[in-house]
Amino acid sequence: MPDFIAAAEAAADVAGAVIRPLFRSRLLVEAKGDASPVTEADRGAEQAIRALLQERFPDHGLWGEEYGPERAAAEYLWVLDPIDGTRAFVTGRPLFGTLIALLRNGRPILGLIDQPALGERWLGVAGQPTRFRSPLGGAAGCRPCARLAEAELSCTSPDIFSPADRPGFERLRAAARRVTWGGDCYSYGLLALGLVDVVAESTMKPWDWAALVPVVEGAGGRVTSWDGEPLTLESDGRVLAVGDPALLPEAVRLLQG
Repeated sequence: MPDFIAAAEAAADVAGAVIRPLFRSRLLVEAKGDASPVTEADRGAEQAIRALLQERFPDHGLWGEEYGPERAAAEYLWVLDPIDGTRAFVTGRPLFGTLIALLRNGRPILGLIDQPALGERWLGVAGQPTRFRSPLGGAAGCRPCARLAEAELSCTSPDIFSPADRPGFERLRAAARRVTWGGDCYSYGLLALGLVDVVAESTMKPWDWAALVPVVEGAGGRVTSWDGEPLTLESDGRVLAVGDPALLPEAVRLLQG
């Protein structure tokens, strides 16, 4: 694992070097929503990550949002999202992140969330406590919250839910203390810091959730599908994360209806 951890950290560093100059840049501001600077940042960051990982682990597989899978059947598979939270990036909000995950035989064993604009990074490794680094300090650790009525719920946007999924989320929302919108991967980082208690989303791809699993679970939480089962590469994209595992049965019941 030390070699894998060092590679993930180095990959996040090279991705950040590509992303930071474009964040809130004149190019991005003048584009007024045009995708070209975002595409440049996305693709450039993923290319940098891929080049580093291919050099260090030529037998490993790679699967990124921008360039797709390569050797996806390998025992070790790196799953990448260079910019998770494109809308946040476009609008200058530091709530996006670079996601780097390592799966072994389909199971996430390492996950990294990097926020290059804020200098914050979460590192989760299976069987180890999650590590958090920030200029502001702080430590990872989910907080106790055994009742949904006391829980802070987070979701990126109400628009992500299909008509079939919306009723389940609304039941969960009604049971929670309150809901805050926005955040993408950053919300899961906040959950791992004990500032959010539940995140429920849908339409997520493996590169959206793979890195989140070791981060949240290493902080004491759980990440599952909406039916409470472990996520796999064949999961349907409906993701539930809770900081206190005691919340999981009620959250699943409400989402399932």
